Amino acid sequence: MVQWATGYLVSHGTNLHYYRSGGSGPALVLVHGISDDGLCWSPVAKVLSGKHDVIMVDLRGHGQSDAPEAGYDLVTMATELSGLITGLGLEKPVILGHSLGAVITMTLAGLAPGLPLAIVLEEPPAFWHRSPHSSEETDFREEMRARFKDFKRKTRDDLLGMARSDNPAWSEAEIGPWADSKHRFSYRIAQIIDPLESVPEDFPAIVRRIACPALLITADPERGAILADDDVAGLRELLPRLEVIKIRGAGHNVRREQFADYTDAIRLFLAANAS
Repeated sequence: MVQWATGYLVSHGTNLHYYRSGGSGPALVLVHGISDDGLCWSPVAKVLSGKHDVIMVDLRGHGQSDAPEAGYDLVTMATELSGLITGLGLEKPVILGHSLGAVITMTLAGLAPGLPLAIVLEEPPAFWHRSPHSSEETDFREEMRARFKDFKRKTRDDLLGMARSDNPAWSEAEIGPWADSKHRFSYRIAQIIDPLESVPEDFPAIVRRIACPALLITADPERGAILADDDVAGLRELLPRLEVIKIRGAGHNVRREQFADYTDAIRLFLAANAS
């Protein structure tokens, strides 16, 4: 396993932990999804670190970062990520986020349009469609909370077995970091789950302010991808220059299920926008 350099930086009062590959290439900041952490990006970082200075952050409540009692919302977390980027002296980084990390990336790019050189969004939840709770959504959020508690009860071997059984397309390089992350997050992150509390009311307006090149990576809803065609169309209305790639044979965890196609798409986007 690659041994990444590690460090801490206090951003807006929260001590954030990060991993870093170093090197002289353009900075690439990787932002994980809910209940994952920075090391879950290790396979991607390994293939991209040759040409980029890769930074894998642990968001608040995840990994080795602080877990404050409150403040698990997109604006707070995007502001902390922005502070990490400026605190590390990163000039015009590319920011790549998955799921929760993708909507945090969008929030940052809208609140600070001059900060990122470009952004990549892997399967963000469609928070640009703001609507009242449905019974299905409420049930889903309760299932997520129960799942978080279940992670904490399981041993590492239990988690490894569950990952292998539930995700046969994942490589072993993905499974280990995923399992380890489940013992490192704080249950306080469950506050993020309710978008009526964690997503700002003016989120569509924030998205409209994104000025840098943006790539959206989606996959197959029948395999668990969370973005439908109308979700993609809605985001394109807000970001007319948005580039969209749909990778077949993958669900919500696109990179973990179709790694080669995913990294090829990232490389092409980086070559065009971060060379």
